[in-house]
This record gives sequence, C-alpha cells and structure tokens, in this order.
Amino acid sequence: MKDFNLILSGIFFTLAASFGGLLISSEVQLGSLGRAPAEEGGPLYPAIETGLAIQGRQVYLELGCVTCHTQQVRPAGQGNDIAKGYGPRPTVARDYVLQTELLLGNHRNGPDLANYGARAKSDDEIHGHLRSPAAGSTMPAYNFLYTVDKNGVTQPTERAQALVAYLKSLRIDYNSPEAKLKQ
Repeated sequence: MKDFNLILSGIFFTLAASFGGLLISSEVQLGSLGRAPAEEGGPLYPAIETGLAIQGRQVYLELGCVTCHTQQVRPAGQGNDIAKGYGPRPTVARDYVLQTELLLGNHRNGPDLANYGARAKSDDEIHGHLRSPAAGSTMPAYNFLYTVDKNGVTQPTERAQALVAYLKSLRIDYNSPEAKLKQ
C-alpha cells in the first residue's frame, strides 16, 4: 500500500500523455491544412467568401437554417449523397479551413447545402424558394425577408440578398488533394 501514490501518479501521467498525444497529433494533421490548388498552378481552393456571403452566413445562423440543413456530403458507404446530387465528391477537412465556425449541421430535414451554389439555377429561383417553399417542404416561408413596393413588386431586403449570396457561395466544384471530383 505504500506505493499506492506512485501507482496512481503513473496511471494519471499515462492517461494524460495519451490524451495529450491525441490532441497534438490531430493539431499537427489538421492544423497545418490550408488552401490548395485544384490543379498544378491553378487558383487556390476553397475560395475566400465575399463580404456579402459573410453577412449571409450570419443571416443563415440567425434564421436557424443549420438546424435542418447539413453542409457535408457524406462519402460512399455512409450515405448516398453523391447519388442524390448533393455534391460531386465527399467533403473533406480542407473544405472547412477558412471557416471560423463550422455549420455542418447535425440533423438533415432538408437537402444538404454543401454544394447548393452549384445546383441553384438563379438568384430568382433561390428568392422564390425562400418566399414560397415547394409543396410538401417542411421549410417555413421567409416572407419577412422581402418587401412589397408601391407598385406591388416584391423586392428582397439586404438580409435576403446576403443569404442568397451565402447560399450561392456554397460550392464543391473543385478537386481537393484528398478527394477528386466524380465525373
């Protein structure tokens, strides 16, 4: 019993060293990630968000969109996201290197938005869906993001324009060193 403190200290330091090793190894692996060119000498990806898209990210958070939408295309074997057309390749850690706050989502009621900017046809289509979601959709209408002028024409507010800019900025249309586009 006189060596109890020594044994307890050994157990504590063994667990602390193991846990510290896990933290340090993940920081070494993921902390060194940065933007990379899709092709040799090409532009760096992921692209930097514009100011309007950054404002739209805030609107996305305020409206709680992250509650029902994910932003992660799962690899084959973990879902059929690529077959559903959510993206041409699975998302990888490098896709999130520029984000200070990850909006991966934890429950998918609506479609995945990781590659929504590449799937959306036009600003008008996105605004139309925000004002009046498709029949059968559980998404609420965000009519308060729009005003009607004196001629009866619906106009998007700055918040609606920012949200659309953010949604259009969500694109996975480039090769990553970790994942190539599926053709």
